[in-house]
Amino acid sequence: MSNHITILRVAVPSPLYCNFDYLPPAEYNPATLLPGVRVRVPFGKTKTIGILVEVVLHTTVEHSRLKTALEVLDKQPLLSTDLLQLAQWASNYYHHPLGEVFASMLPTLLRSGKTPEIKRLYHWVLTPQGTTIAPETLTRAPRQAALMAVLSAHPEGLNSTQLSQHTDNWQGTLRTLINKGWAHTVQTASHSPRATAPANNANEQRLALNTPQQEAVTAIGDALGNFRSFLLDGVTGSGKTEVYLQIIEKTLACGLQALVLVPEIGLTPQLIERFQRRFNLPLAVLHSGISDRERLSAWVMARSGQASIIIGTRSAVFTPLHDPGVIIIDEEHDTSFKQQDGFRYSARDVAVMRAHQINIPVILGSATPSLESLHNVNSGRYHSLKLPERAGNAMRPSIETLDVRHQPMDNNLSQPLLTLIARHLAQHNQVLLFLNRRGYAPTLLCHDCGWVAECRRCDAHLTLHQGSRLLQCHHCGTQRPLDKQCPACKSADLRALGHGTERIEDALKIKFPGTLITRIDRDSTRHKGALQILLDSAHSGASQILLGTQMLAKGHHFPDVTLAGILDTDQGLFSNDFRASERMAQLIVQVAGRAGRAEKPGQVVLQTHHPDHPLLQLLLTQGYHRFADAALQERCEAGLPPYTTLALLRAEASHREYPQQFLNQARDIAQSLNLVGVELLGPVPAPMEKRAGYYRAHLLVQATRRSDLHHLLSLWLPGLKKIPGQRKVRWSLDVDPTEMI
Repeated sequence: MSNHITILRVAVPSPLYCNFDYLPPAEYNPATLLPGVRVRVPFGKTKTIGILVEVVLHTTVEHSRLKTALEVLDKQPLLSTDLLQLAQWASNYYHHPLGEVFASMLPTLLRSGKTPEIKRLYHWVLTPQGTTIAPETLTRAPRQAALMAVLSAHPEGLNSTQLSQHTDNWQGTLRTLINKGWAHTVQTASHSPRATAPANNANEQRLALNTPQQEAVTAIGDALGNFRSFLLDGVTGSGKTEVYLQIIEKTLACGLQALVLVPEIGLTPQLIERFQRRFNLPLAVLHSGISDRERLSAWVMARSGQASIIIGTRSAVFTPLHDPGVIIIDEEHDTSFKQQDGFRYSARDVAVMRAHQINIPVILGSATPSLESLHNVNSGRYHSLKLPERAGNAMRPSIETLDVRHQPMDNNLSQPLLTLIARHLAQHNQVLLFLNRRGYAPTLLCHDCGWVAECRRCDAHLTLHQGSRLLQCHHCGTQRPLDKQCPACKSADLRALGHGTERIEDALKIKFPGTLITRIDRDSTRHKGALQILLDSAHSGASQILLGTQMLAKGHHFPDVTLAGILDTDQGLFSNDFRASERMAQLIVQVAGRAGRAEKPGQVVLQTHHPDHPLLQLLLTQGYHRFADAALQERCEAGLPPYTTLALLRAEASHREYPQQFLNQARDIAQSLNLVGVELLGPVPAPMEKRAGYYRAHLLVQATRRSDLHHLLSLWLPGLKKIPGQRKVRWSLDVDPTEMI
């Protein structure tokens, strides 16, 4: 049935794979309503805010069942035509409801109906009188001295968020400084940082480029105004950031904006600082560590064109741009670019599609490119730009394995490694140690009866955190106090098995008394501002030993680190995940890249029980790209991505049998479609079957041609909603999955 009336077709944030039709509010002229505006609508028993997708003149819904939209919130579209197209593509590609895709694109305050505006903000600077006060003279006012020192170190001033990162409970102390005439308030128009000129009133000058860098800048600069995908394939320390900076300089000279994506919040401050030293322009910064108001302000600045450079993590790929010029994805291989729940998109892949749709170049940078990107180079979809040597006078570090078989180990530290640490410290250098396991020990065992502390909600042991005297599950977050005796036999002989960063830190303090050790992991950086404080200590050279997980291995520049040690190389050598060896190789190269980045030569040591492992030997003797060639050949022969394409249907329920039953029926529906070119594998229990109290199972869909996979998914998903008992399970689809746990 078709009724020829004006209809607003709205995408609402719900798990339903459809849009919804509404009558326009009486006071609005439908002819003035454009796709991309927010519309408040009744939805079930509640009210919600959706995005107007289109205005149509017909509907298949009975007129009596049509509800009237309550309010149109915007006079002009919040989402531009290109972002509407990108959302539609993402919804189709990842087979995710369009309304939830739109919700992912908007800051929280806009999703709740707030106005897209920038509120005036404040920051604080020292007065001329305050600059004459030496903080060390305020011996009787330590809090004032500390705050004066912070403001002295930041003559451009700090806002409330930045002050909170440096010190707690600063408000009262700041009022005292203002009353004394030592500090004053400056009003600003945005939350985002603005670069300020250094004391000599000159910005950081561009660095001289070597030949490969100059060729990369020229090639990308020539592509401005057209779509082209570049893989900037440069060894660690080769000056990729300088290439980014000079490309952005060219982009800004054309009156265009640059969007820069980074994988981790931890990399954002140092990148912002580098960009501030180079450009005296507003920056819009978006990541999960900022407030909702800060995110909205940055979003508005990018949309209006007030911010010329936008820096952010994964979700920043959807930031509106007034005059887009270039998109840069730093550390493009990093799995953090893939969203692992809800709308499971890859920011890297979305960025490439966005650049294609708006016809601008996109740069994917990495010292260890993903096998997918290398395959795209081999197939001609990406253009490779290589930076084969470290910039300046820095030399590549020597890398060697340290065979720990038959070696006496002291808390996972071999004597040869301890000797090397002592030698490098004696030369007043820094040492970086990497262990991808936080906490004190991954297992707590009763020596008398064999009881092991296990998570009641997951198929996993509880990790001992000695500092907080807690047992924690690193999968569901459950935690409880450390047992004083065995719950099974009441023995007090409980022993910690295995090693985490916390335990290694304690061991290093005993081995190297008086040496400042900085541990960087999710535990030590939990509080706001803690990461920056720890990184400042590392960069200043005050910390002589740097210990941490992947947070420490990614992208940081530590010029005084001359020894990098990987304490447990074997973690990545044996796994049921076909991507494990690729990630192992990337991690080894990334950690190794932290050593010898300046004039000082670097040394990298890998503790391993398998020094002759063929993949490890190939990586160390012939380099990452030879390793990647071999891994790609293996993937090709095994019929694995990037030579095939995958989708993973996950199901979970509070009862073990429900996910399996649902996936069995889902498999039967898929098989009944009789589509060629698609293979169904499973269902099987997930590698960790029980997690957070739910039992989980997987059904894997594999196809040689991407079009065959998406043809199946488009026909298959509607039928899943009709499976009897499907409400007993939570299910989700992950296209191009990177995690199979």
